[in-house]
Amino acid sequence: MEMLTTLAMLAAAFTLTMSLAACGASVDASDAADEGDRLEVSDEEVRHPETQKGPSLAENMLANRSGENRRYLQQVLEAADRQLAARGLAFASVLSAYEPVAVSSADDLRAQLDITEDYRDSFVHGEKGAEYQKYIVLHDTEGEGSAAGVVAYWDGNGAGVAAHFIINKDGTIVQCVPLDKITHHAGFGDTGHNELYGVQDESRDDKMGTVPIGDWAADYGMNSYSIGIEMVHVGGSGDYPEAQLEALDGLIAYIDAYYGFESAIIDHKAWRTGNSDTSPEFAGYLSNYQDHRTHN
Repeated sequence: MEMLTTLAMLAAAFTLTMSLAACGASVDASDAADEGDRLEVSDEEVRHPETQKGPSLAENMLANRSGENRRYLQQVLEAADRQLAARGLAFASVLSAYEPVAVSSADDLRAQLDITEDYRDSFVHGEKGAEYQKYIVLHDTEGEGSAAGVVAYWDGNGAGVAAHFIINKDGTIVQCVPLDKITHHAGFGDTGHNELYGVQDESRDDKMGTVPIGDWAADYGMNSYSIGIEMVHVGGSGDYPEAQLEALDGLIAYIDAYYGFESAIIDHKAWRTGNSDTSPEFAGYLSNYQDHRTHN
């Protein structure tokens, strides 16, 4: 039986939200039910809701989901199911006009990338559950060495600084920190940037190895709310290779699918004045990523 994928579920949730708005209703996450049984729903059952029996279609759509993705979808879908029912509308009927979209899961998107895992305990500074994820922060390594060499350098200098991912010029990627862990890639930001970016200094971050740099840059919240991606690049050395940019496209798509939502994309210098990365030659790409999440 074919399963609806994560993004198709999110599209359905959006459809329901719009439909509820038209009915004068709103989806209140606090109205969500406890987790239901894991059940399957096929494309046929979505197109022909009269064939569905037993638990609600909202519960069925949660099949094969787990953790934060499951809880988030459940909050939206279960609340929508009950609020539509209260207005004499059928959850399944709202969906019946929409065909499921063939999209890739997070696992599928990751499999399309050339990622080598090289996790180092010294890079982990705390837990970062999905509820804390807000940003993808882009960096340049400011060196021409390979991603593997950068990881070895970080581990050897003992400062505890790292990013979650490093992308080589040929598009290969090294991941040295899991997505659900805090690592020190953003450092201190301009004083006031915690409030500007909606983050805060967190006890979840052990702040091991951090050294304050002045009253003008006293905020340290970004690491606890973000994923850091380094690109092997030296500012002013020329354009970023297409293979590297395509790998970044794919990595952002994977991160979006992993969390089930789009994180805001910024570069390192947005967090702290005086940082050089990303370089001026990346400015057009950054604008594209912020607008439509690919480099072109």
